[in-house]
Amino acid sequence: MQHDSNIAARNDGQVPLKCVVNIDTSVAPPAEQFDLYRSWNSSLGDVTLLRGKFSSFMARQQVWQLGSLALMSLDYRGTGYRRRWNSKKDPVFDHWILSIPLTVPENGGPSLPGKLHWHCLAAPYEAEGEDDGALALLLPRDFAFSQPLDLSIRPEMAALIVDYIQLLHRSLPNRTERDAEHIAVATTTLLAACLAPSRDHLVEADGPINGVIMARAKTLIASQLAKRDLSPEKLCRDLNISRSRLYRIFEPSGGISNYIRRQRLLRTRDILCDDKDRRSISLIAEEWGFMDPSTYSRTFRREFGMTPNEAREAGRLQANRPPRLSAAHFAEGGPPWTSLLESGDIASRS
Repeated sequence: MQHDSNIAARNDGQVPLKCVVNIDTSVAPPAEQFDLYRSWNSSLGDVTLLRGKFSSFMARQQVWQLGSLALMSLDYRGTGYRRRWNSKKDPVFDHWILSIPLTVPENGGPSLPGKLHWHCLAAPYEAEGEDDGALALLLPRDFAFSQPLDLSIRPEMAALIVDYIQLLHRSLPNRTERDAEHIAVATTTLLAACLAPSRDHLVEADGPINGVIMARAKTLIASQLAKRDLSPEKLCRDLNISRSRLYRIFEPSGGISNYIRRQRLLRTRDILCDDKDRRSISLIAEEWGFMDPSTYSRTFRREFGMTPNEAREAGRLQANRPPRLSAAHFAEGGPPWTSLLESGDIASRS
């Protein structure tokens, strides 16, 4: 029966979207790891270390196929070496590539994106960097509507593309194979709107653009959640969007005000479940914008099906339970992603 269920899931297109390439340098001796990393994309260009000797070079590369597009993730954090990238003198491919360098803060927070780089693999290109990784989107040569090899993108559009690619990368673990073509269409329409802004292109890209705006809004809300002046009006100013657009984007979440209120309730619930925080419930509620204790208690119960006192007691019981063990995850190997280009599986040459 389980076997039949798996077949049904595959036929239904609900199979999780998997990496077509998932490789890392740990398979090579330390002194050979950089050469292995360098070989991964040798058909696209050449990477050179600009300083220092190295005893190892830990790196990981993943690639997802999305219709005629491909998204690549490179992670080589902690290597500490400045690198130079040069395109091939006799290029094998003429695809477009959008790349975003990523830097990991010293405190270990989320990666910070650098400036968007956009170039054609058939054109001469050189860049230097000392980043901790990169995201890159690969597109067919005929994608850019007969644009020249050196495209000019307005700063606000480049920022939109950067945010979208990061959002897309974070969403991939929750995607299925059926989603791949839809993602390709959404990505294509958004890039078209950014490269050649027009009313038609912007209308077609409304969905992915709204997805980026929502992600930006949620980040702003999370950073300002404890501030008393957080409001839809302030978000509109910070995001530079209209009030009607903000309300339309958050309509599936019950409205922007409801979303903010729920996020604040979630914060208070997390604190109440923390056995180490012994502040009064009213003080915790006030910290997150709930000034009237009785209103807060009713709202909390309506949202979570229990009172704040019951949530605190549940947190105490949970703290006394033994910790659960988690399974270890190991990366699967895969072929270099340039072989997919050569076979035409990702995007054919125009």
